[in-house]
Amino acid sequence: MSGSQHWHTDRPFSRREWLLRSGVGFGGLALAGLLAESSADQVPTSSNTLSASDRLARDRKRNPLSVRPPHFSPRAKRVIFLFMHGGPSQVDTFDYKPQLTRDHGKPVPFDKPRVVSSKTKNLLKSPWKFKPHGECGFHVSELFPEVARHVDDICFINSVHGSNSRHGAALLELSTGSDTFVRPSIGSWLCYGLGSENRDLPGFITICPSLTHGGSNNWGSAFLPPVYQGTPLGNAGTASEKAKIPFITGGTNRSLQRMELDLLQQLNQERLLSTGSDPQLEGRIESFELAFRMQNRAPRLQDISDETRETLDSYGINHPTTRDFGLQCLLARRFAERGVRFIQVSHAHSLPFNNEQWDQHSYIKKGHEINVAQIDKPITGFLKDLKQRGLLDDTLVLWGGEFGRTPTAQVGSPETIGRDHHPDGFTMFMAGGGVKGGFRYGATDEFGYYAIEGRMTIHDLHATLLHVMGLDHEQLTYQYGGRNFRLTDVHGTVATDILV
Repeated sequence: MSGSQHWHTDRPFSRREWLLRSGVGFGGLALAGLLAESSADQVPTSSNTLSASDRLARDRKRNPLSVRPPHFSPRAKRVIFLFMHGGPSQVDTFDYKPQLTRDHGKPVPFDKPRVVSSKTKNLLKSPWKFKPHGECGFHVSELFPEVARHVDDICFINSVHGSNSRHGAALLELSTGSDTFVRPSIGSWLCYGLGSENRDLPGFITICPSLTHGGSNNWGSAFLPPVYQGTPLGNAGTASEKAKIPFITGGTNRSLQRMELDLLQQLNQERLLSTGSDPQLEGRIESFELAFRMQNRAPRLQDISDETRETLDSYGINHPTTRDFGLQCLLARRFAERGVRFIQVSHAHSLPFNNEQWDQHSYIKKGHEINVAQIDKPITGFLKDLKQRGLLDDTLVLWGGEFGRTPTAQVGSPETIGRDHHPDGFTMFMAGGGVKGGFRYGATDEFGYYAIEGRMTIHDLHATLLHVMGLDHEQLTYQYGGRNFRLTDVHGTVATDILV
């Protein structure tokens, strides 16, 4: 070697210089890490003297996405959240209130909670009829004819209670446990606690998420290492068939791409050596490597040409009304089969007269009918498919929005009337994952205003989700800024009554 490439043997050189001169790219470092990981159990070490928490910290540092044991035997291996952005009305869907019909047009006989928009008016009955379904006999609105046929597989939670009546804060609370501060999202906590079952795919994927009302903070990792953040496929403005995992395709052949990536990782490693620990950069390094590995897996995973026509029909993919949400649900099933830990599917259709999705301050009847027509068949096809494949047993499906709607009218004529935001008592449902089917948990008052029985706060909901996954919400902590943080903060009670 000559010139600037010559090795100087008469003086020591730094780690940074050694890395640069020796040509050790990140690919070599990654290979060494994989070899060490595969042989770790065979090489005697002093790790037996480490505490359980120290061993866990060491393993996370070696491979942050390696599979880790739960705190206790889990009921589910993964969570799929069917998110309805804007707030579906509980009294028009799954919370039957005959007295609301009887007292239609009358004033509310008690103090109403604070709401964010204009003052609400008198009680407003549902424009849809409710009928009992299944062996359990639960009443479901005629809005959901398909879901109604599967009530015996569903656990309805009629007593969810949030702390905030604004979309952004309520959605952040639902996603992260805090309506005020930037905190790690549910999927990030699950990946941090349990790792990923497929090293070639992200542990947390969100399909067509909203860019409003908190945006990426709803699937971010906050102060957890960036490797645990969610990977978005498209966004709410993207048709699901065009929503692809970003930056994993290109015209460069793999060997050249590997060389380019090694050089990029070498530069990143130099930066780390000169600046010390940098979680953001370390997360970026891992994301590049994950993207490289995903190039073989992800495109095939999103190619549904191997699905039968019967399957496509059951999800409604062959019909224009249900195609978009049906495809999201089908992709969620395919990701679940490949070991993705947390998958969020978002319904965020913008109505021509209301661009806030389920947020029907006006046109509640027209808006909810359009929205439900897009999701009713896909949800039932999805649940049936999971059940037939044996996936429903160890998959927890969660459905709901950031809050519900008021049982009172908001504005307009009988044709344009709507309902306001309502976090004080609303409905979500679960299926699979060790929860009771054909079961109703909690209750609101006779009009559907306040959760009065089995009140489930968002912290309680999160504690229950973690419990189903085998995690104790009080033990799943991360030290940051001098204190231990957890998803449920200092709150949360597991709703054991809903568990099988």
